[in-house]
Amino acid sequence: MIPDIETKSLIEQKIYQEAKLPAFLQYVSERSKFYSELFKKENIDISKIRTLEDLQQIPVTTKDDIQSCNDDFICVPPSKIIDYITTSGTLGDPVLFPMTDKDLDRLAYNECISFECADSTSDDVFQLMTTLDKRFMAGLAYFLGIRKLGAGVVRVGGGIPELQWDTINRINPTAFVTVPSFLLKLIEYAEANGIDYKNTSITKAICIGESLRNEDFSLTTLGQRIKEKWDIKLYSTYASTEMSSAFTECAAGKGGHHHPELVIVEFLDENNKPVSEGEAGEVTITTLGVEGMPLLRFKTGDLCSHYSAPCSCGRTTIRLGPIVGRRKQMIKYKGTTLYPPALYDILNNIDGVKNYVVEVYTNEIGTDEILIRIGCEMIPENFEKDIKDHFRAKLRVAPQVKFEPVELINKIQFPELSRKPVVFFDKR
Repeated sequence: MIPDIETKSLIEQKIYQEAKLPAFLQYVSERSKFYSELFKKENIDISKIRTLEDLQQIPVTTKDDIQSCNDDFICVPPSKIIDYITTSGTLGDPVLFPMTDKDLDRLAYNECISFECADSTSDDVFQLMTTLDKRFMAGLAYFLGIRKLGAGVVRVGGGIPELQWDTINRINPTAFVTVPSFLLKLIEYAEANGIDYKNTSITKAICIGESLRNEDFSLTTLGQRIKEKWDIKLYSTYASTEMSSAFTECAAGKGGHHHPELVIVEFLDENNKPVSEGEAGEVTITTLGVEGMPLLRFKTGDLCSHYSAPCSCGRTTIRLGPIVGRRKQMIKYKGTTLYPPALYDILNNIDGVKNYVVEVYTNEIGTDEILIRIGCEMIPENFEKDIKDHFRAKLRVAPQVKFEPVELINKIQFPELSRKPVVFFDKR
């Protein structure tokens, strides 16, 4: 069922959000040390912030702000905190996000309507391949959302293909929640062990953490490889701990749907000015309904385009295109601007590349250099040249390549205490 607000016109959605603004601003002004001090320092009269456009009078909040002043953002006493969550720390030190009982209810609502967006019902049984421990929000959020949906859930966690297949055979789940690249490992294990994976109970996968679509909404190389092997439905999602909400695809596959009842979203250029529809901008969010640690105009670091045309699914909300990269991860290489996902897409399409990590560092003349460490079981003749030719054909430039054992790359991808694979290392 689609929430009523998500079928209203964009003007009606804007009016709805503007009606929520005064209470939100009053709350952070009274409860958040960071925002109360910001309003005083910038001489901001919150009573004059009445429209979404008026928000531009308020400076943006950055990851650096939260990392350096984490406690100053927390708006509730310890007695109100139910769950303690931290970010993964991909772009810096992990940040603490305390969740109240109301925040957990909001999280459950978000994931429930996100699963419904991805054509899920109470008849589904989800095989959950993300961790519920290690202070991770994602696994907890999915569990709460599935429970609110009334569907079944099997908490298997990540990795261990043998256990995943045993679970499929025992319980007959209908859907996965997983990092999409792990689906290829499941397929590889099935093929090596004579498992008829094409004739199982699985019909779809809700995919997290890795992009499945190009900017034109066509499937990435990773998405194509999965579909060629296993023709299940793939739904891409985008979310972050900071926003405590998600943008999830429907069956149309034309971008992740915005939930205006949960978050105000802006798309800003490097000067914090709004970008036009169809132009890549940094996703900037203001959370609605969060008690523990609400954020105002928080710049996520993620770049994407947005689209406002109504969707064939019946939703009229803004849709987010695929994340093209993170602003801090932009690489200037031999005169070409690159983001890591462009490199991943090429590597995922080269037979013989079992795994990889990308390292970026500053060379002796002060410019960006790229080293791709590739895990291979065997190195065919002219393989390095073939790989570089792939890069030149797609990106016009070719990075350095180094071949290493698959086991070594796998250890690098999964450092101790990591909650998800790490394939990009910025050493600049």
